[in-house]
Amino acid sequence: MAVCARLRGVGPSRGCRRRQQRRGPAEAAAADSEPDTDPEEERIEAGAAALAGAGGGRSAGPSSPPRCSLLELPPELLVEIFASLPGTDLPSLAQVCTKFRRILHTDTIWRRRCREEYGVCENLRKLEITGVSCRDVYAKLLHRYRHILGLWQPDIGPYGGLLNVVVDGLFIIGWMYLPPHDPHVDDPMRFKPLFRIHLMERKSATVECMYGHRGPHNGHVQVVKKDEFSTKCSQTGHHRMPGGRQEEFRTWLREEWGRTLEDIFHEHMQELILMKFIYTSQYDNCLTYRRIYLPPSHPDDLIRPGLFKGTYGSHGLEIVMLSFHGKHARGTKITGDPNIPAGQQTVEIDLRHRIHLPDIESLRDFNELSRIVLEVHEQVRQEQQQEGGPEDAAGLGQQSPQPCAEPPAEQAKGPGDGGAEAAAEPPAQSGQGQPFVLPVGVSSRNEDYPRTCRMCFYGTGLIAGHGFTSPERTPGVFVLFDEDRFGFIWLELKSFSLYSRVQAAFRNADAPSPQAFEEMLKNIQSLAS
Repeated sequence: MAVCARLRGVGPSRGCRRRQQRRGPAEAAAADSEPDTDPEEERIEAGAAALAGAGGGRSAGPSSPPRCSLLELPPELLVEIFASLPGTDLPSLAQVCTKFRRILHTDTIWRRRCREEYGVCENLRKLEITGVSCRDVYAKLLHRYRHILGLWQPDIGPYGGLLNVVVDGLFIIGWMYLPPHDPHVDDPMRFKPLFRIHLMERKSATVECMYGHRGPHNGHVQVVKKDEFSTKCSQTGHHRMPGGRQEEFRTWLREEWGRTLEDIFHEHMQELILMKFIYTSQYDNCLTYRRIYLPPSHPDDLIRPGLFKGTYGSHGLEIVMLSFHGKHARGTKITGDPNIPAGQQTVEIDLRHRIHLPDIESLRDFNELSRIVLEVHEQVRQEQQQEGGPEDAAGLGQQSPQPCAEPPAEQAKGPGDGGAEAAAEPPAQSGQGQPFVLPVGVSSRNEDYPRTCRMCFYGTGLIAGHGFTSPERTPGVFVLFDEDRFGFIWLELKSFSLYSRVQAAFRNADAPSPQAFEEMLKNIQSLAS
């Protein structure tokens, strides 16, 4: 609209603006053509002619170029101009005059908007067979459901999840991403469709639920409020199996864990698996989703932030979001468990306090590693007391971390001679790795962890009882292996978690601003609490 106004000063009259306010974008885009004669168009042309004759209030000399109206441009040029405008502006443009409205029925315009705004690369000319226009696809499918595109976390109690809603050809599909089977943390993510929306043979979009094993069936999508929507299945009978709940459980177990219950010998793990099946089965007909963003990156980040798959003992693999906040890094659970639910901050790394591991033989001694970490832990506690922070460094630490003026290369020195001394340049700074091995007695779900690390930092991990009871932060060691893998040693649990980067490319997942990302983190943590 602004482009056209600049070309000739043509814009909607007050009457047109009033009509525009009464009609929605989709209605205006799909409006039928009116008669060829339009008083508004005649008024515009007459005004343009008067301006041209009067020279815009100036005397027109012999060398003054003739001025023409935008309405006098050939239709093919107007099509090119209109096709370069955002699709949301075109309904307003259609109300300027009948000629513009007729031109905006050209499918070339809407085909280009579908491609440039939503990445639809399909041959949209095939739609002519079904009688569906590109304008229908834009107005009734892409534009109507644009608010649900992006990355989402389903509200499934403590378990959470990861959903990416994308435009896929002539469909909008909600893909649920699942971690690989435990304990293969380096395997790629698994994914399955939960719902799809398409516009093929009907004039209104069709929502289909993809859950279950009987194929697509009727569903419903509703935008609850900003950054939140819900899905509902209208035919939950499609989710049931002939063999009843036992067959459904066996099928779910194969898909979720890649094994049968007989293969799992640990009794506590069996209980956790059965509990998750019973709990998540309650959400097979209706789900609410809340928007999440991928963390923004900065040039001075330790590694590229993003999503990682991590091992959590009997709970299996879970998805964690690693983000950087000044001199701290945080790992926030996107999927969770009954002990530490989704949305909680599972680990926090203090990038001001490097931990230099002892030689490989001394590292095998858990007591030696514990002594080094607890010395740094005491130093951090004293610093927090001096800075007026929380008195107990092992507390939940809900306060935002205080930034440190020191660059990462000038970390504070650790006390004693137990390997926390930061005077020497670490091997990672010179591009070399340091030998690494887990201390004797530290359990790990995945024994195939890297045997070389870049650097280590002091950190705290969140532990709690079942139902997130008695949560507390306990000291540990953050171990950076490479750009795509890191680990965390939980001292109190004598346990090791290995994390591997999620390599999937998520669309429409970037935060509009750093402030929006921080607000999102606060929201999902408050909901988890």
